[in-house]
Amino acid sequence: MKHHLTLLMILLVGNVQFAVAASRAEAGKAKAACAACHGIDGNSKVPTMYPSLAGQNSDDLQTKLQAYREGKGSGPMAATMVAMAKPLSDQDIAELAAYFSQQKKR
Repeated sequence: MKHHLTLLMILLVGNVQFAVAASRAEAGKAKAACAACHGIDGNSKVPTMYPSLAGQNSDDLQTKLQAYREGKGSGPMAATMVAMAKPLSDQDIAELAAYFSQQKKR
């Protein structure tokens, strides 16, 4: 009986974590001004200029966006990215990263 309760708890926690991630991704999709350059699903039409974000690691995306927000990003579009990231909250960044990390890379 104890093993059944443990398994049930593991399943419940897993489902809650999945629901939170899905909720963050949906919120990120709604905020994705990034789509104009990086593609609506994170697959850039001009990857040499705007990298594809689809399928990238969520933590890596968050780190990059936080760097841009702090004015520390680099690259040919750094000034644009700094301006785009400046008003983002930590929650905005987490939601955007969740959305793009869950997209399928083409």
